[in-house]
Amino acid sequence: MTIMQALLLFVSGFLSGVVNAIAGGGTFLTFGAMTLGGLPPIVANATSSIIQLPGYITSALAYAKEIRADRRNAIVLGLISAVGGLAGALLLLSLSNPSFRAMVPWLLVAATAIFAAGPLLKPKARSDEHRIGPLGVASQMATSVYGGFFGAGMGIMMLAVLGLATGGGYHRLNALKNFISIVIATIAIFVFAAGGVVSWLHAAIMVPGAALGGYAGVWAARRVSQTVIRALVVAVGLLLAAYYFFTG
Repeated sequence: MTIMQALLLFVSGFLSGVVNAIAGGGTFLTFGAMTLGGLPPIVANATSSIIQLPGYITSALAYAKEIRADRRNAIVLGLISAVGGLAGALLLLSLSNPSFRAMVPWLLVAATAIFAAGPLLKPKARSDEHRIGPLGVASQMATSVYGGFFGAGMGIMMLAVLGLATGGGYHRLNALKNFISIVIATIAIFVFAAGGVVSWLHAAIMVPGAALGGYAGVWAARRVSQTVIRALVVAVGLLLAAYYFFTG
C-alpha cells in the first residue's frame, strides 16, 4: 500500500464519520473506498463493520440512561439480533467473492433506496409503548440478518421496525437501535475475524479517521443541511451501484 492510498483510506474513514454524525450512510464511503482500492468485496464488507463499530458505541453511551430504563426490551431485542447477526455473517462467509460481487450492485441499490426514504421511514413521536410481538420478532430478526450480512441502511430499517414493534418516542427507539447495532456488529466482527476475512491494516488506517470525522461531524451538523448530505450519500450509492453493474 502506498502513502497516497493510505491517505485516501484515512480521508474516506474521516468522511464516513462526518456523514454518519449528520445523516448516516458512512458505510457507502468505507465499503466503496476499499473495493475501489482493490479489496475483495467480502473483505471490504467485513472490514467496514469494524470501522462503523466505534460510532455505534459512542452513540449508545450517549443514550445510556434510556437503555438502562428500557433494559427488558434491550435484552430481548439484543438476543434476537445476536442470532440474526450471526446468521447474516455466516451467510456472507458461505459465499465466494464472485457470488457476493454479483449481489453487490443490487444490495447497493436497495440500501440507497432505504437511505433515500429515511425521512419517510422515521417513526413519529408516540407514547403507546408495548411489548414486542411475533411480527416484531420476525421483523427484527430479518433486519439483523441483513445487518450481519451487509449492513448499509441497517439503522434506518431498524428505526422503522422498532417503531412498529414496540412503539414509543424517537429517542427511546434510537437508543434501542444504537444498542442493537453494537450487538450485531460485534457478533459479525467475531465471525469475520474467525473466518479470516478482515483487513486489519485497512481498519487500522480508517478507524482513527472515522473517529475524528464523528467529532468533526458535530461541528458540520450545525452548518450543513441534512438534505444536502443525504443527497450526496444517495449519489455516491447510485454511482457505486452503477460501477458494479457495468464492471460486473
